[in-house]
Amino acid sequence: MSQVPFRQGDAFTKGGRERYGLTPHTQQDFERCLGDSVDRAIPLASRAARAYLDVAFFHPFPDGNARLAMLTLASVLELEGVRLDQTGPLLTTRYADDAAGTADLAVLVSVLIRSTHHRATRASR
Repeated sequence: MSQVPFRQGDAFTKGGRERYGLTPHTQQDFERCLGDSVDRAIPLASRAARAYLDVAFFHPFPDGNARLAMLTLASVLELEGVRLDQTGPLLTTRYADDAAGTADLAVLVSVLIRSTHHRATRASR
């Protein structure tokens, strides 16, 4: 399998309305932010939501970032033994600096975790 390099220029989303610049430190900043996803001092839902948004808004690759964001969220949860049974489409329609949107996503991930647990508990009865 070949490695896909980190993007080499600015990235644009939302029909060109949102631009993610590239600096000499963007890749290093992205890697540092993803490192926070294993910090157990942070609630799991918040870590998973943050990792999802890091991929979505750092936009590290020329293509596939939305799919990778969802896989990253699932990976953070899986490392803690949580596998969601339903996710629906998680669409990030807010801007990267929208703190309320970030909090809303963490709440949604928490609801998905609880709902999965509830359905699994009900099914095992």
